[in-house]
Amino acid sequence: FFFLAGVKLTSGSLSRSKVTELVLDNCRSSNGEIEGLNDSFKELEFLSMANVELTSLAKLPTLSKLRKLELSDNIISGGLEVLAERCPNLTYLNLSGNKIKDLGTVEALQNLKNLKSLDLFNCEITNLEDYRDSIFELLQQITYLDGFDQEDNEAPDSEDDDDEEGDEDDDDEDEDEAGPPGEYEEEDDEDDGGSDLGEGEEEEEVGLSYLMKEEIQDEDDDDDYVEEGGDEEEEGK
Repeated sequence: FFFLAGVKLTSGSLSRSKVTELVLDNCRSSNGEIEGLNDSFKELEFLSMANVELTSLAKLPTLSKLRKLELSDNIISGGLEVLAERCPNLTYLNLSGNKIKDLGTVEALQNLKNLKSLDLFNCEITNLEDYRDSIFELLQQITYLDGFDQEDNEAPDSEDDDDEEGDEDDDDEDEDEAGPPGEYEEEDDEDDGGSDLGEGEEEEEVGLSYLMKEEIQDEDDDDDYVEEGGDEEEEGK
């Protein structure tokens, strides 16, 4: 990823064949192009040229792998058919803040078969009656216009999706750490066993005391028996 806002893109700036994302916001274009931006960026997937005073796309290089193109706050009023020729795999296109006025200009985007999201904020075309319905009817391949689908559902944010996945992973980790429910059941059984053992000990104690009482009573009975026997002997004498 390279961020080169406000500077000239020269041949020695970077290894172009390895660049996948390039931000040239606030650079100044000359005669409809930014010096150094050419077909050598073969791996480029994301390109941002916001506020570069771009009046035309006629000199846009061929970028066959480009998927996202930011062209907001320029002076583009037409010539959008170039995009299908040189960036055929675009899925996202931001033309907000340009000089696009009518549906005929946007019609050229029909040839971008993979286009899913289009932004036209602050373009005069947004003032047309039934603007949204007309664009969705004209460009049936797109899902989102100005960040919302036909049912006014907001386009998902990729960063939010990552966070949600991360939260799901955290939940899974917590469940793993907690262990399966069976372990808790076993622990409960062990606790129950311990309580049963306690009750058993109490019963054993009660049984011993009862036996001791029995032994005492037996001894008393024996004494009584000896005493009775002693009396008989004395009588015999």
